[in-house]
Amino acid sequence: MANEKTTLGFQTEVKQLLQLMIHSLYSNKEIFLRELISNASDANDRLRFAAVSDGELLEDQPDLEIRIELDADAGTIAITDTGIGMSRDDVIEHLGTIAKSGTSEFINSLSDTDAKESALIGQFGVGFYSSFIVADRVEVFTRRAGLPATEAVHWESAGEGDFTIENIEQAERGTRIVLHLRDDATEFLDNFRLQALIRKYSDHIAFPVKMLEPEVPASDEDGAAQTAREFVSVNSAKALWTRARTEIDDEEYKEFYKHVSHDFQDPILWSHNKVEGKREYTSLLYLPAKAPFDMQNREAPRGLKLYVQRVFIMDDAERFLPLYLRFVRGIIDTNDLALNVSRELLQEDANVTAIRGALTKRVLDMIAKLAKDDAGKYQNFWNEFGRVLKEGPAEDFANREQIAKLLRFSTTHTNSETQDQSLDDYVSRVQGDKKKIYYVVGDNFGAAKSSPHLEIFRKKGIEVLLLAEPIDEWLMGQLREYQEHALVDITRGALELSELGDSEDLKPAEQLLEENKALVERLSAVLVDQVSEVRATQRLTDSPACLVLGEYDIGEQMRKIMAASGQAVPESKPVLEVNPEHPLIIRLSGESADEGFSELGHLLFDQAALAEGRQLADPGAFVQRMNRLLIELSA
Repeated sequence: MANEKTTLGFQTEVKQLLQLMIHSLYSNKEIFLRELISNASDANDRLRFAAVSDGELLEDQPDLEIRIELDADAGTIAITDTGIGMSRDDVIEHLGTIAKSGTSEFINSLSDTDAKESALIGQFGVGFYSSFIVADRVEVFTRRAGLPATEAVHWESAGEGDFTIENIEQAERGTRIVLHLRDDATEFLDNFRLQALIRKYSDHIAFPVKMLEPEVPASDEDGAAQTAREFVSVNSAKALWTRARTEIDDEEYKEFYKHVSHDFQDPILWSHNKVEGKREYTSLLYLPAKAPFDMQNREAPRGLKLYVQRVFIMDDAERFLPLYLRFVRGIIDTNDLALNVSRELLQEDANVTAIRGALTKRVLDMIAKLAKDDAGKYQNFWNEFGRVLKEGPAEDFANREQIAKLLRFSTTHTNSETQDQSLDDYVSRVQGDKKKIYYVVGDNFGAAKSSPHLEIFRKKGIEVLLLAEPIDEWLMGQLREYQEHALVDITRGALELSELGDSEDLKPAEQLLEENKALVERLSAVLVDQVSEVRATQRLTDSPACLVLGEYDIGEQMRKIMAASGQAVPESKPVLEVNPEHPLIIRLSGESADEGFSELGHLLFDQAALAEGRQLADPGAFVQRMNRLLIELSA
């Protein structure tokens, strides 16, 4: 029956997480208090919002607060809120499982020797389990607002493989968490120590965090009984974003960020802004230092905490920022929305659209300021969030130029895999009146850097962007140009060599065509099923051949993305360009036997395909041809 004590097992991922906690993954144990107070604040926020439409939920306890109580004799700390509370099903769901995609992969990425990675645990939304950093047994007493006193719940666990749960009777709504401290955590049984921690980490919490006032020795001679001690507020209990910026120091901003994001690292930058006039709202936006583990998941919860007239409305209000800025954390507090606003109404509200535009520009300005003021910090930011920012030009046409300024790339100028060169850097190095930005796309940096298409550009000293991330080809297709400089894929279409500078060492096109007419015709016949055309080229200096895309063909990177997502990939054949000056092509031209010519011709095509990162249609045939050639050469 539901009112009997029941023992249940933790979800596998929770067991793993608890082991990390129990074995002191955190070097800074005191953060358990911040996490539990933050959770209590969220519970109070949720009740305040629910009570807007159902005042009965407040019952006879209108005050929303958080209490911290110590019992030195019992070795316990209790954190109590008067918030929304939990039902039996809520307790099992929230304290026994982690219902979030990617859980297993995330937990497995952590190790008890990697404290840096442990900073992600708070972001992962499992701050409750930080209780086990300091406690060897945790009890939870809770009753959901609106449920009868007989449906309260008692949950208990020692952080091993299971927990017990039973129904109890509890008049007060809300949640009380009792930590039975470990022997090495008794330092937290000091009243003044806890008060200092509350002021350090939770001063900005919008609800009073109360503790019993200090015990004062009796002053009368006969030791008459003292007046009963009262609970007094330890924190300022004023929403940080409602205060003037001049009143808030950097440490307060950083601690508030950790409260709203559940991150354990300081943010890189923040912007606190109050707008008055046609629309009235306050925003406090943060750029994190490290990407959350699920950032590449476009379906993951995201967005800002939404408040209306200081009343909490919802987490993850995604309508206030575009998807490519999903890493931004913070709050938005507006007077222009109704308290009963829903996610559906947010999609249709003109005020939300206007605020979204303003906040987007503010975030882009923050990022641009970071790039201008501190190149080192911006590089760290780009390494974490660059892939997501590359989604911007396709999603946000109005801010495309500003986003493009923020992009960073690897180029042949540095020949480094580090993406640290901007499009402005490239344009500043363009020689003469050229109005093109050249790029090459590869499966990885090594493939892009070694592409045969680069040979003529390296010879002429012309810089080329080296693109190797899956999104890059799509990004370039969306940008198309930057500051009147066309973005040109050097693997696509016929290359106008005369535009690359000095062309005195190049043969006229007519002469090149005539001299290699017979070779081109023979190769075209042999490779009729593989290529759309064969032509002689002067773009190659060291390689015998390369594959060139048609002007409107889909690139290899995009083809792989489409295939992986189950989309139909249009059929197309590349152009094979051959270098008449290369010894292998000279050998091919002199091959009179049709069979030998066919063997070498197919090897040439397969070699060019591999250089482009393509999958061979028949790898076995390629190996056999290669073996026959090696045997012939060794005979």
